[in-house]
Amino acid sequence: MNLWGLIGEFLRNLFAFDQAHPLLFTQFYFWAFFALVFAGFSFLHSKPLLRNAYLFACSLFFYYKTSGVFLALLLFVILYNYLAARLLHRTRREWLRSALTAFSVTVDLGLLAYFKYAYFLTDFVNNLLGLSLQVHDVLGEWLNVLTGTSAFRVDVIILPVGISFFTFQAVSYMVDVKRRKIEPVRNFLDFGFYLSFFPQLVAGPIVRASEFISQLHKPYSLSRRWFGLAIFWIMNGLMKKLILADYLAVNFCDRVFENPLLYSGFENLSALFCYSLQVYADFSGYTDIATGVALLMGFYLPQNFNSPYKAENTQQFWRRWHMTLSRWLRDYLYIPLGGNRNATAGTYIIIAAVAVIGSFLSGSWWVAVAVFVVAAGIGLWAWKCPGDRKLITTNINSMNTMLLGGLWHGASWNFMIWGGLNGLGMVIYKVWTRRSMKVKVLIIGITTLLCLALALLTHYPVWNLFSAWTLILLVGTLVRWGFDLFRRAHPLLPRFNNTTLMYEEIHEPAAIPWLSRAWDIFQTFVFITFTRLFFRSGSNLDPALANEQAWNTAKNMVNRMGGKWDLSLLPDMIWQHRAVLLVFVIGMLIHWLPERLKRRYRLAFSRLPLWAMGGVVVLLIVLMYQFVTSDLQSFIYFQF
Repeated sequence: MNLWGLIGEFLRNLFAFDQAHPLLFTQFYFWAFFALVFAGFSFLHSKPLLRNAYLFACSLFFYYKTSGVFLALLLFVILYNYLAARLLHRTRREWLRSALTAFSVTVDLGLLAYFKYAYFLTDFVNNLLGLSLQVHDVLGEWLNVLTGTSAFRVDVIILPVGISFFTFQAVSYMVDVKRRKIEPVRNFLDFGFYLSFFPQLVAGPIVRASEFISQLHKPYSLSRRWFGLAIFWIMNGLMKKLILADYLAVNFCDRVFENPLLYSGFENLSALFCYSLQVYADFSGYTDIATGVALLMGFYLPQNFNSPYKAENTQQFWRRWHMTLSRWLRDYLYIPLGGNRNATAGTYIIIAAVAVIGSFLSGSWWVAVAVFVVAAGIGLWAWKCPGDRKLITTNINSMNTMLLGGLWHGASWNFMIWGGLNGLGMVIYKVWTRRSMKVKVLIIGITTLLCLALALLTHYPVWNLFSAWTLILLVGTLVRWGFDLFRRAHPLLPRFNNTTLMYEEIHEPAAIPWLSRAWDIFQTFVFITFTRLFFRSGSNLDPALANEQAWNTAKNMVNRMGGKWDLSLLPDMIWQHRAVLLVFVIGMLIHWLPERLKRRYRLAFSRLPLWAMGGVVVLLIVLMYQFVTSDLQSFIYFQF
């Protein structure tokens, strides 16, 4: 092949979309792409209009290399919401503004539903009406007509990468324009840049227009300290992804989840805990890299994670995990449903919808019956106890929000269980803090005895798991109660506060408050990890098969973990998986380091001389190379 042929082949590979190799932060190709982008940016950074237009074009190219023809979908969402917001801003009649907003949001969410829930909706209609409809990709058919070919498949619907994230940004933009919190963006290129900014386009964080639009025309500024912090976040994210997430996934987690029956109960339990670290390192690693890349170009993205496994309860966990999504759900779903004020018509509509969807996904109408019985019982409680209505309303709206948050990840029974468990954890925590220690001990004691009885009578492994966990909770609660009684007899010692679940120090500090907090963090981490069983089981699956396959995976893992363990083999299994377990322990210890210490070494890195910073970066790259797998792993949240 001559020189021109080689150049032509290089250009084809450069500009062609390869579905098997999307553009990832962990690829050398991405960093070559970013180097070229940054080189062009260095000539335009002082001219905001040209800079924004240039970065908009680069972002579109990035999305094309990630998602191919779905670039047309992104362009449609940009153009449609830009025009809709301009029209909404010129409309003065409130009823018409509400109607336009509702229509625009319906279009945005309708596109998301088409790509994300087409299989579920088709199956639902078929079962309800006795039909035999098949999934048909309308977009693929249109593209075949436009190109005069049959290159695009029409028998499957592929989920575009990042559609949930840029759709949610578009929805928040339209609603904020409706609420008059922001003015619509006048320049189309500026709006397109906001909605498609490539560092956070495909996996967040979800950026509000009010947080980003104001940055578009500010003079570019990157101090020496901010440059160092940007490099730190990039390296931190790459290490999380390659050393923690990918290593744990390839060498342990994926193998166990693919066939849990081939592994022991200890290995299944270890894989579940390792996955908790994996999904955090993967997702927060992406956010760290996006933050660093954006910072190099003078843009600041909102914080998306705040050491979530330091949370002391489920409610606090969701204030630390995927914070931009949690805030989005609060502002655009929880509060419109009534929040902690009252229940609305939407509250009851969602309860009915959840009952129907749950019954369909589980294959049993008893789920709907159970939901309606529980709802009726709660309604009776609210009627008989007016003083508890605010608490009841808050809990119902919280549960509805978490259930819909679970379904946002996918139309799978496992995702619904995962969302419901997290919602239940938040509800229990709110109710639990209102009870006295004596009542807590009584409730946990009765629950433990019930689980032990069910384990002995039914021999189901799941009851063995519940028995073990409730027994641990009972011991911890008894210790707390005993200490509280002892404290009353000795008032100079720290006192446990039943309301805040923390110890109050009256005189001299003691180790007990620290132990109390550690116990709360441990309980929360174990609970969140258990819910991950249903989250991971529903991931990485063909939508047509996800529901049944996910449920079987979760069931098999529970049976293994709750089954009989051969403790004589435990030392050998620990030694066999020593590298994976060591990576897990080191990762968790780093995660649990005090925030003050983390801030210090971030600042220390950012203040290093450039030659020293370069040397550290080279050493870290060499270290990461030792962990790189032959096939780079995609980021987990690309599929959502």
